[in-house]
Amino acid sequence: MTSSASHAGTPLRIMLGLGSALAGVALFLAPLSPQAIAVVTGAALLLTGVVLLLRTRRDRATGSGKISRTGLALAILVMLLGAVIAIWPAGGAPGLAFLIGAALIAHGLFSVVRAIRSDAPDRASDLIAAVATAAFGALTFTWPVLTLAVFRYGVGAWFVFFGLRTLIELIPRRRSRRGDAADREAGTGGGAVRPSRARRWTRAVGSVAALALALLLAYGSGTILGGAPLPEPGRFYAAPADVPSEPGRLLRAEPLTTGVPVGAQAWKILYTTTHPDGSPAISSGTVIAPQHLGDDPLPLLTVAHGTTGVAPKCAPSLSATPFADGAGTALAEMVTEHGWAAVTSDYIGLGTAGPHPYLIGDAEARNVLDASRAVQQFDQIETTTRTVVWGHSQGGQGALWTGQIAEDYAPELTVEGVAAFAPAADLFGLAEADKTEAAGKTVSAYIAATWNDIYPELELEQHLTPGSAGGVEKIENLCFNGDDVLAAILRGTQVPNQIFPDRLLEGAFGDRLKAQDPQGPFPAPVMVAQGLADPLVKPDMQHDWVAARCKAGEQIDYRTFPGLSHNSLVAADSPLTPQIVQWTLDRWDGAPATPNCSELPK
Repeated sequence: MTSSASHAGTPLRIMLGLGSALAGVALFLAPLSPQAIAVVTGAALLLTGVVLLLRTRRDRATGSGKISRTGLALAILVMLLGAVIAIWPAGGAPGLAFLIGAALIAHGLFSVVRAIRSDAPDRASDLIAAVATAAFGALTFTWPVLTLAVFRYGVGAWFVFFGLRTLIELIPRRRSRRGDAADREAGTGGGAVRPSRARRWTRAVGSVAALALALLLAYGSGTILGGAPLPEPGRFYAAPADVPSEPGRLLRAEPLTTGVPVGAQAWKILYTTTHPDGSPAISSGTVIAPQHLGDDPLPLLTVAHGTTGVAPKCAPSLSATPFADGAGTALAEMVTEHGWAAVTSDYIGLGTAGPHPYLIGDAEARNVLDASRAVQQFDQIETTTRTVVWGHSQGGQGALWTGQIAEDYAPELTVEGVAAFAPAADLFGLAEADKTEAAGKTVSAYIAATWNDIYPELELEQHLTPGSAGGVEKIENLCFNGDDVLAAILRGTQVPNQIFPDRLLEGAFGDRLKAQDPQGPFPAPVMVAQGLADPLVKPDMQHDWVAARCKAGEQIDYRTFPGLSHNSLVAADSPLTPQIVQWTLDRWDGAPATPNCSELPK
């Protein structure tokens, strides 16, 4: 093929390069719907495939290299995948992400084949660009749901890079002096050509920049989604050879120094309790007390902690901040300024062998009460058998259940008050309201992972929505405290559908969820606090639960906080913090309760 023939496609290549670059700019700047993003992406990939075919034609025309049949097949595959994406924009995020990733990887493989078989002086740049392209494609598999919503920007940047690179290739090449001499000697005018130095440097810099960006995104994705390295439970959490069958027996204790507030001292404890079915079990927990002890028994605060995960490594007693969960600032004040002791159960399965009874109210409450029983046998401090119970989120549900069963399960303990902060009091309503949201999917994944073992008759793993089982498996190994929170939430965003299908919520599983609602009666005053900007435990849902309990005759002090979310409700600077402390001191002093059922805040 002659040189003039090789330039015949130049206008077309200019149009294709501009089209690819403009498609990338549109993905960056245009307010596109998900369907429009898919169409633009598919069309750009189709153009990309055409450019690849033109490159094979140019290579043959210039004699710079030969493309194999495999390379031709890859170029055609890129075209076909792009066409499918453009024609089928409603295919769903995971499916479209797979097609986009496959097309980019096919392009990268094409470039590898072409570079290896080419004798061009800048083929090293081609290989680097090929690796970058394949890496971008692999990233779309990592973020199937975000590929069209967020990673459109990364894909858009790649299209701009590819389009500009296509245009740069059209810059006239400089003939080498050696090639000119050979042409003159042979009497021909076709001789060898080579890229100009500026062109080679431009391609090299662009290729390296693309690879650096792809590797940076890959590293960031792996770091974020992999979660933080957390310590696994050691020998302290292992069951002794001889374990009493009686629940609430202290087995061992050791000092805890990590994350202890100034002016306090703390210990880890291991004690007996019961599984959800009532069989003997072991749980770990923490005890915190003032640094300086007096002669009188310390008032006892019993704490049910919020969601930290469902794997053994997620135990609060293993955390670098074991007392930061929930109302951590108020807890430190109760201990260091008011002289209280506090005990927190890790719950079964966190630290010790599981499964963890995640959001199974009665089982959590038994773990919590048995921790308070075990403290009575702890010879480092002496506490009262009177106690006030606190809990946030999962722990809020656990605190309400603790108050509900205390008189029957642990009559030796006297509950003086129950404070629940953003409690998961309506578990079925929570599953229904949050089923399509990232945090809701994470919570649902924890339920699916634990309830499948606790209630095998439900066969939850066999009835999850299509595509969600892999996400559940990944999320169950991530904790919901410290640096792992972001990883768990982001994993939730990548589950394409709600975890539980609606038909499952409407059956026996839904009945189990409803059975976890604390109904009372409660043996002491109850205070419920709710942030009105809470995206997880919806304010309307909480209001309805409180209203139903009031109608049933329970006297509840319901407090709402405008602008506060699920976590800011219990933050150090929250207006709830001093209220928790004062409310707890009032319960201890026997002050009259302040229920407001007659005028519930909206």
